Amino acid sequence: MPPNHIIPGLSYNDAPAAIEWLCDVFGFEKKLVVPGEDGLILHAQLVIGTSMIMLGSHRVDPIGKLFCSPKDIDQKNT
Repeated sequence: MPPNHIIPGLSYNDAPAAIEWLCDVFGFEKKLVVPGEDGLILHAQLVIGTSMIMLGSHRVDPIGKLFCSPKDIDQKNT
């Protein structure tokens, strides 16, 4: 039986900088990065070993309203 995985989805005000920081600091590798207009990241998948995180730029649209940037959670746990 293959292992189960939980893949978190994150939203960042500056997703391009977050991607570079996560890769530089933690050693994630870019599996997929889908750029949008004005430097936004519509979707990105970063992997490390057999683990993955998904992230994108914080946006104000129906999907974006489902997410909150780490900077905007006012020290709450998510």
